[in-house]
Amino acid sequence: MEIPEFVETLDQEGRSLAAAAEQAGPDAKVATCPGWRVRDLVRHTGMVHRWATAFVAEGYATYHPDGGLPELDAAELLAWFRDGHRRLVDTLAAAPPDLACWSFLPAPSPLAFWARRQAHETTVHRVDAQSALGETPGTVTRGFAVDGIDELLRGFHGRPRSEVRTPTPRVLRVRATDVDAVWTVRLSPEPPVSEWGAGAGGDVDCEMAGPAAGLYLALWNRLPFPDMTGDASLAALWREKSGITWS
Repeated sequence: MEIPEFVETLDQEGRSLAAAAEQAGPDAKVATCPGWRVRDLVRHTGMVHRWATAFVAEGYATYHPDGGLPELDAAELLAWFRDGHRRLVDTLAAAPPDLACWSFLPAPSPLAFWARRQAHETTVHRVDAQSALGETPGTVTRGFAVDGIDELLRGFHGRPRSEVRTPTPRVLRVRATDVDAVWTVRLSPEPPVSEWGAGAGGDVDCEMAGPAAGLYLALWNRLPFPDMTGDASLAALWREKSGITWS
């Protein structure tokens, strides 16, 4: 996907998140994030949007802390969220291709990183907001879902901080059934090593398969896995250890 596509997705998903949050109300429980209510979700996502905007707008070359969560609620909170989301979209759209700033996952450029990361951040949290309505969340396109799976497996869980580990070597396959996309995830006492298309026909200990959009949300622990064969303990391990937390 190209940067303008990510920015467009970010724009659409942020609007949908705000609409679902407004309909659900600030006290509604977020089914996909136990312990959170809608106000917590909106505060968190709005804070992340402002944090990301600062890197792109100010060109910070090193890590810069976030601005914390606001005390706002209800209509004021939603207005704050919408303003921050709009500024992020506009900042990314206007940024130069050779933008230089800090980022934390591999990407073709810092601008590509921030556009991609915020599009996926906002999409997953849009699903969270819709879960507070008790309805089936809207889906995502196959291409975007494949990109998000790759970011999660080869980006987030390629870092030393990933806790998805096994005492002895195991192999997990993630296969999209509606598009030619498969990942081989090699587990061990070390951080996972995920390879695109590698070992697609070889033996594995567990395979998670299904349409790309369902896999994307399942791997982000928002939906059940569409289909799983082999050692179910590896799917349980993913559920227990793969969560990405703010720090």
